[in-house]
Order: sequence, then C-alpha cells, then structure tokens
Amino acid sequence: MIRALHRRRTRAIARIGNVIAMCAALSALPLHRAMSQTPTAASATFDHSIPPGANFDKADFRLWLPPNVKSVRGIALLVPGSNGDGRAQVIDTVWQAFAVKHQLALVGVRLTDKPHDQNFLEDYIKVSQGSGQALLDALAALGATTKHPELATAPMLLWGMSAGGQFNYEFVAWKPERVIAFVVNKGGVYYSALLPRESRLVPGMLFVGGKDLEFRTNTIVGLFAVNRRAGALWALAEEPGAAHIVGRSRDVALVFFEDMLALRHPPNHSAGPLLPLTERSGLLGDLKQKTFQMMADLPAPTVPTAWLATERIAKSWASIITSPP
Repeated sequence: MIRALHRRRTRAIARIGNVIAMCAALSALPLHRAMSQTPTAASATFDHSIPPGANFDKADFRLWLPPNVKSVRGIALLVPGSNGDGRAQVIDTVWQAFAVKHQLALVGVRLTDKPHDQNFLEDYIKVSQGSGQALLDALAALGATTKHPELATAPMLLWGMSAGGQFNYEFVAWKPERVIAFVVNKGGVYYSALLPRESRLVPGMLFVGGKDLEFRTNTIVGLFAVNRRAGALWALAEEPGAAHIVGRSRDVALVFFEDMLALRHPPNHSAGPLLPLTERSGLLGDLKQKTFQMMADLPAPTVPTAWLATERIAKSWASIITSPP
C-alpha cells in the first residue's frame, strides 16, 4: 500500500512538472507563436465584391469577425502581392488570435488590374483613382450585412506584402485619418514620394530584404529617407537574410501593431480622431550602429534614423536588423 501511494505521488509530481514546463515554454514563445496557440471559436466569413472600376478589374473582399464581438474596435487589412488573392488570410490562426485579443475585424483583399502591357506595374495601388473607394464601399456594405455599421468608419491597421505594401503606402497618402499604423513590405513601384504632413504622422514600418532585388530596396530606402527627413514617424528595417519574402516581418509587425493600438486607439478611446504621437516621445534607431535610445536625450538627427514609438518595438526592430543572413 505504501509503495502504491508512493507511485501515485510520483506520477502526480511528474504531471505538475510537465504543466509547469509547458507554461514556461508558452510564455517564452514570440508574440505570434503564443497567439497561434490560442484557440478561436468557429466564425463565419462574409464576402463582398465591387464591379470593375477606373483603375481595377476585380475587387473582392472577405470579412472575418471574432466570435460574439459586440463592437469592432478596428480593422486589420490584409493585402497580398501583385494581383494576388488575400481573402484566405482571414482564416490564418495567427491573425485570428490577434483579432480576438484586440476585438478587430479581419478583411482579406483581392484586387487585380485590367490587362496592360507593363504587368510589373500595378494600377490598382493608385487608391485615389477608384480602388481605395472600392475598399471603403465594401467595408460599409459588409458592415450593413453583419449589423456592424462601425466597420464603415473603423480605423485600420494595414498589413501587406510587396504590392500589398504599395497599396498601404498609397492609402496612407490618400486617407491618413483612417490608419492607425501601416507596413510597407519589400514592394516595387510607388506613385507618391513625399507624402502630406498628416500622412507622415501615421506610424509606419518599412521592411526591405537584404537579398531582395536592388531596385526594390533602393526605392523603399529612398521613400523612407525623404519622408523621415520631413519628420515621418517611420522606421526602416532590413532583414539581412530575406529575399522577396515575408520572412520575420510579420513577427515584428504584430508587436508594432499591438503597441500602436494601445497608443493611438486604446480600448476606452472614443470614436473621434486617432490619438496623435510626437516624434520626441519615441526612440531613435541608429541604422548604421543598429542601436536605439530615447530621442528626448538626443539632438535632432542629421542622418536617416528609424523612429520607434516604444522600447518593445525598438527591441523587435533591433532583433530583425541584427539577425544573421
């Protein structure tokens, strides 16, 4: 009997040890992996299409809402590469877990060009010429369908890869008041250079790949330099080992988006304008030394630097630019 009790106690201690080890492992996961472990209840998706317009052929949108959400706090817009279909991204468990945590809607985008002879140039990213309004019209229609009218005016986090990042950039140029924060990610051709002051004050993270085509990298570095010189609240992040791929950019973007939500659109924030940020409130990243420090302690920079709103974002930025090729 004593031996049986001893065996049971040994097994119980082992089970407790396993639970502790599992909890420790989960707590050590990066943000995106930790969230991917969070189960999300099944939820329906809703589709809406807009007829062809002046600068686009197809415009299809898919909405996913967190289960039992009462009011959507904002929208995470997921835009794919050139003429791609990003609608399936709304069922990505990482994005769903992020949306559940922050009460966000997910909207996946499919935009395509009409046939033309330079297919490496996307007309649909010229959002002011029709495709941007198609998005806004789709959000209003999806809001009516799902009885979430707040979708028509909800602020957005803009995620995109390649041409998706180009779309994001041009959308910020067009409607900065609708954007909490945005990502440019290894895109190719952009139609706007120096953005309006209101657009430069929308926090942005511009990713380039150390192994991507040089013209893509040079283009994004140039856009960053001219706008950052004019006070843009943007960061440039080069991932040394990345070619024209997402790489680790989503990991960093999730941290960036989470902190921007907290600073610009906290849960108790009214439906009014997004909260502004000032350059002096953040940190500066030294692009050559790959270090960062509080801007309040520094004179105005005379060379391009990354603007980083929080220490957590700064650490994520440093982790990607110092990763081995």
